[in-house]
Amino acid sequence: MTVVEEPYLQLLKDILAHGHQKDDRTGTGTRSLFGYQMRFDLQQGFPLLTTKKVAFGLIKSELLWFLRGDTNIRFLLQHHNHIWDEWAFKNWINSPEYHGPDMTDFGRRQLEDENFKQEYLKQKKLFCQQILTDDRFSKKYGNLGDVYGAQWRHWKTRDGRVIDQIQNVIDGIKKTPSSRRLIVTAWNPEDVPQSALPPCHTLFQFYVNDGKLSCQLYQRSADTFLGVPFNIASYALLTHLIARQTGLQVGEFVHTLGDAHLYLNHLQQAQIQLQRQPKDAPKLWLNPAKQQIEEFTVSDIKVENYQPAPAIKAPVAV
Repeated sequence: MTVVEEPYLQLLKDILAHGHQKDDRTGTGTRSLFGYQMRFDLQQGFPLLTTKKVAFGLIKSELLWFLRGDTNIRFLLQHHNHIWDEWAFKNWINSPEYHGPDMTDFGRRQLEDENFKQEYLKQKKLFCQQILTDDRFSKKYGNLGDVYGAQWRHWKTRDGRVIDQIQNVIDGIKKTPSSRRLIVTAWNPEDVPQSALPPCHTLFQFYVNDGKLSCQLYQRSADTFLGVPFNIASYALLTHLIARQTGLQVGEFVHTLGDAHLYLNHLQQAQIQLQRQPKDAPKLWLNPAKQQIEEFTVSDIKVENYQPAPAIKAPVAV
């Protein structure tokens, strides 16, 4: 049996057993550990959790969105991906152009008031429809600022140049695979105040050895129940894509966490997940006709033999 998610399940156990109670930006409260590392051998299978269903379609469309250098949620909505809606919608309802029902403290109220929740969902649906159909509105309210796609592919320098960090890393892997500078960073202190959500996965580094490409991610803030399963699969997929373009096999994905936390309204869900028995890891399929990351579309990326337990719902802390 090839189980690759054990490091993640151990993380849940460790936070539940040893986590510190902490306040947080959202007001929800967390149980938290600082400084944690997981290692996944990508040769043993693709690390998509089987103890709960994880929506791989959302993961691959989000990663392709990053790799396009895109920061507007329209591309995501076109692929039925709503995981970045909340931050764009929050910007809209706080803008002077918004004249709908009062959405003050919408994150908390939608959990406590069923009528408010239905109105909130209605307004968000209208917002998403307008993003898809109105170019002006989309440009103004669909853009999240200089988030991952911009920093990865269009890093702005003080002298007015633009740096494509992803292309630089690909070129570096091909030309100087032993380099210790195969790094991409998303944390730009100048841009953080303008970002809808400052980067949580802040820096990643590639390492080449014995014909294999490994990747280590440093994540400053890790929503362990909802976010981390996506991050694991996303960076494992990124490693596969970069390995494909550079002619290498995959090695390890190393996931280093700063503040690794479970929100207090996710504790019960984590305990339910830990009662489940993990299954064999799925296999990743990449279209063999594609070599360059820019060539890949959502349909060129699939997981095979994925047989997860049912999804476990949990509220998003915004």
